[in-house]
Amino acid sequence: MLIGNDWDNVLKEEFESEDFKRLQQFLAREYAQYTVYPSMVNIFNALKLTPYHSVKAVILGQDPYHGPGQAHGLSFSVQKGVDIPPSLRNIYKEMHDDIGFVIPSHGCLTEWAQQGVLLLNTVLTVRAGQANSHKGMGWEQFTDTVIEKLNQRSSPMVFMLWGANARAKKPLITNPAHLVLTAAHPSPLSAYNGFFGCRHFSQATHFLNQQGMNIDWQITE
Repeated sequence: MLIGNDWDNVLKEEFESEDFKRLQQFLAREYAQYTVYPSMVNIFNALKLTPYHSVKAVILGQDPYHGPGQAHGLSFSVQKGVDIPPSLRNIYKEMHDDIGFVIPSHGCLTEWAQQGVLLLNTVLTVRAGQANSHKGMGWEQFTDTVIEKLNQRSSPMVFMLWGANARAKKPLITNPAHLVLTAAHPSPLSAYNGFFGCRHFSQATHFLNQQGMNIDWQITE
């Protein structure tokens, strides 16, 4: 495995573990037999775009979008030219209500990743059309390790855990330097059960500003 930044060293033991090797074998079979998202080259985009040392916030989702052309390795994000999925529309709505976010015409969140927002899912791959199809196949241990390594960092960061799968990671975040925010998943099935009105973005901004950090959440067209 090669991410191309400091994650390579941080996750070296994980990449060399027997559990990760089994996950690789499973993925090799899946990609050979089925349509799997995202494309193999995009699986680790979140880590590639947001080095370990630069993480200011973590937005933790469930698993990738399972429709054609949607997932590109960043939680909730789609490339420009792809219709904005309902979950991201709900995120944009909450941001508009919370911080006056001007909703863009696209759903590409790469600008956030480049500013230190780790857009991570708990599971990093999925079969086409089958949500949660790679749940329980080994990704959870890998993303547990990512969260544990971030928890060990002394510099503060914000964790936004959305949905039951993401909230299950909360016990891993024990460092009092960090801010942990939890809410329902922003999907249309659950957004009205605690995502809308959670005000995570204003809370995150306030916390980061107190630490001398900032994220410009506004996305350019």
